[in-house]
Amino acid sequence: MFRNNYDNDSVTYSPTGRLFQVEYALEAIKQGSAAVGLVSKSHVVLAALKRNAEELGSYQKKIIKIDDHMGIALAGLAPDARVLSNFLRKQAMSSKMIFNRPLSTSKAVLSIADKAQENTQSYGSRPYGVGLLIAGYDETGAHLYEFQPSGSVLEYYGAAIGARSQAARTYLERNLDTILETDSVEDLIVHGLNALRDTLSQDVELTFKNTSVSVVGKESGFTIYDDEEVQQWLDKLDSVSNARNRDDDDNDNNEDSNTNTNEETTTTTTTNTNDNENPASEETTTATETAPEDDTNTTTDPSGDRMETDD
Repeated sequence: MFRNNYDNDSVTYSPTGRLFQVEYALEAIKQGSAAVGLVSKSHVVLAALKRNAEELGSYQKKIIKIDDHMGIALAGLAPDARVLSNFLRKQAMSSKMIFNRPLSTSKAVLSIADKAQENTQSYGSRPYGVGLLIAGYDETGAHLYEFQPSGSVLEYYGAAIGARSQAARTYLERNLDTILETDSVEDLIVHGLNALRDTLSQDVELTFKNTSVSVVGKESGFTIYDDEEVQQWLDKLDSVSNARNRDDDDNDNNEDSNTNTNEETTTTTTTNTNDNENPASEETTTATETAPEDDTNTTTDPSGDRMETDD
């Protein structure tokens, strides 16, 4: 109630202690296409689903390289992600020039968290309407962080953001032990694509046009695979469509088969009914035709009156 009185700016709290501007930013993330991240002992993989506004337009870039050892995947407003990625690039460049070492993943995440949190405490600004998955490898190992517009950041073994991301998180939770123990980059990418596949809507499939994959690890820098380069990973999947949609198609086929069976049964029942009814009708007709004639003859008087005469 009276919600509109408290969502005009990002510094006004509602009576229940909520910042509606921040919640609106979180809703913008839920409307974006999904992005999935997962980490093993030596590598971090990001997989994102690209979206095009229309058939004549190109697909939106979803994975951005920050440095040789770090990159981000976004869900939400791409312009806000571009602003934050440019800020991270400046931070990484400053670390190399001043300290002669790459920027650690944790410091990079905390720097954009502070920048985002300032927008929730000052007039004339709004929260960033984008969520980020930050993947990096530094001297402390492989790391995966999730950034939210409120300024909160958390480190994850596996994370998913965007539309229908709960399905991807469910897949990651079920296969967490296998993901953590895997040493193969290929297996890690396949797990990421399987999780991303579960977020697909009914009429969408994973293709090399709408899928992006990135890998960063101990022996390799941050590498992005786009377009035809993704096909080698898609070929390793058992299917490129959502399992839920496949089950729906199977149920539809089963319903059609049941309907056809019911129609055949109805037709058979009708035929049997007609077969049972016809003999009775024929017997009735025969009985009527063979009934004895009455001795009374009926004639018509010339005046039009009916007269009965006996033989």
